[in-house]
Amino acid sequence: MRYEGLIIRPPSEAASLILQVAVGCSHNQCTFCPAFKVKQFRAKRLEEVFEDIDSAFDTYGPAVRRIFLCDGDPLILPFPHLLAIMERLNQVFPKLQRVGMYGNATSILSKKPSELAELRSLKLGIVYLGLESGDPETLVAIRKDAGPQDMIRAARLVRDANIKLNVTVLLGLGGTQRSREHARATISVLNQMQPNHVAALTLMVVPDTPLHEAMQQGTFELPGTFELLAELREMIAGSELKSCLFFSNHASNYFSVQGRLPHDRQSLLKRLDQVLASRDESLLRPESSRGL
Repeated sequence: MRYEGLIIRPPSEAASLILQVAVGCSHNQCTFCPAFKVKQFRAKRLEEVFEDIDSAFDTYGPAVRRIFLCDGDPLILPFPHLLAIMERLNQVFPKLQRVGMYGNATSILSKKPSELAELRSLKLGIVYLGLESGDPETLVAIRKDAGPQDMIRAARLVRDANIKLNVTVLLGLGGTQRSREHARATISVLNQMQPNHVAALTLMVVPDTPLHEAMQQGTFELPGTFELLAELREMIAGSELKSCLFFSNHASNYFSVQGRLPHDRQSLLKRLDQVLASRDESLLRPESSRGL
């Protein structure tokens, strides 16, 4: 197996075989993201990918059940190219159950419903979409690849293809100026998306990113710890999600909650209300223990 540069995967793919089919991210403009800045986006040649698949089989045998395709948004690859990879995976790994990958709104919308359905038939089982925020002003400020309505359209395409949808949002991304607007708009968009999973991470401003420069210049201010939790509470309180696993247990989060909405909504709110009322920092993850 050959990997170029830093490899990023969702926490839920920890036990998956990681196969790099593209290098970098086709958008690579988000102001908060340091992940792919040193990489120039390109698709890996099919011959190279096939060699890695064969190498993985030699190492792990036929027992592989889950595979995650990286880097940033493999779904942007031309459909025939992606189809050939998916077909090869199904041929080589007889026990394959699920393939996952990142996909931004642009890459999802580049695919026809029939193409997504065909990928689903080849065990594309989950797509990870970074919404980050539902607030139009925040999305423009962070140079995201799409606005709220395109995000919603992309989410519905994935769901209509019977592919699970995992959506990531970032607490604090609106800064102190748009904290409430960010929280309220984000849950509004999520309600229209109806994803299977929502992962609420907390923004960590990384040096050498445009957002870090904005913070140094005083044009962006990160909300305080309990204000970030208030955003999380606002999202859960405004949820109309019908069958969704909602979690904020990432290493970036100060306080972890997880539950299925709407069933666990009140219990999640109760836990958040307790910590917000007490403002007891001993209940939170220490700054030194947080990470990306």
